[in-house]
Amino acid sequence: MKFINLTPHAIKLNDGTTFPPSGVVARVAADLQEVETIGGVQLYRQTFGDVEGLPEQIPGTIYIVSALVFSAVDRSDCVAPATGSKETIRDEAGQIVSVPGFVTKM
Repeated sequence: MKFINLTPHAIKLNDGTTFPPSGVVARVAADLQEVETIGGVQLYRQTFGDVEGLPEQIPGTIYIVSALVFSAVDRSDCVAPATGSKETIRDEAGQIVSVPGFVTKM
């Protein structure tokens, strides 16, 4: 099985396996609609559109995508880093260092 990372940064698993970015980034188009201003702070409603940068399915290939892209597609060839797991490793600043694996729709 071949994994292709469609995020802009390397994804590291807890076992040390690293998936470097492929240079192609899958993104979800977003649009902002102004709702109101409260205390001088602008509030917006965000809506999501099409996924961009996600290649067609290729047998034997799994695409690593962001959680947002993962939630926007219904494809068994896409996975997202399991960042919500209690096994996720974070540094002193709370930034994710590595994840135990991926979430899938298989």
